[in-house]
Amino acid sequence: MSKVVLNATMSLDGFMAGPDISVEQPMGRGGLRLHEWIFNASTSDVDAAVTQEVSASTGAVVLGRRTFDVGVEVWQDTPFPVPCFVLTHDPRGRLVMKSGSFTFLTGDVKSALRQAEAAADGKDVTLMGADIAQQALRAELLDEINLQIAPVLMGEGRRLFDHLGTEHIELERTRILASPHVTHLRFQVTYARNAPSGGAPTQGLDG
Repeated sequence: MSKVVLNATMSLDGFMAGPDISVEQPMGRGGLRLHEWIFNASTSDVDAAVTQEVSASTGAVVLGRRTFDVGVEVWQDTPFPVPCFVLTHDPRGRLVMKSGSFTFLTGDVKSALRQAEAAADGKDVTLMGADIAQQALRAELLDEINLQIAPVLMGEGRRLFDHLGTEHIELERTRILASPHVTHLRFQVTYARNAPSGGAPTQGLDG
């Protein structure tokens, strides 16, 4: 059965991209600093193993339209060689790339994940972009967070875990690895519906 997984890198103060995100600066101003560990993965067995693990386990991707708009020219392909589903208010026809395709969906995150899970053939559905991650968390549909903490305080930019409401979302840490470039953390997400009786009420689906 597919898991819905967020793989993301953020600064120690919680930013997953710098300010002023655009086609010219897909990671925002100064945001490439967060991904230096990927560029340097060949110098660390730990980082190389995590990168390979993410690639091998991904069977489909769900991303937002802004992530697609600023990323597609950089990737010149799909971000992973798998079916990719773009959640958008502005539909367009399916876009076939070298290694996979982008399908544009106008429903909610639940329907997008349902289609992605069908395409993933038992592998993980990987989320890309802060907004998609936040929607999945609010809808209680995210199973696992694989988080890379870069050793930097960015001070400003796009926060990964904004707009989640005020209820606690409990996490069970299931792995921690470290290299000179980044700390890798893996968490299983525990929602109120799975908590003992008396836990906080669940949050509804974001439309």
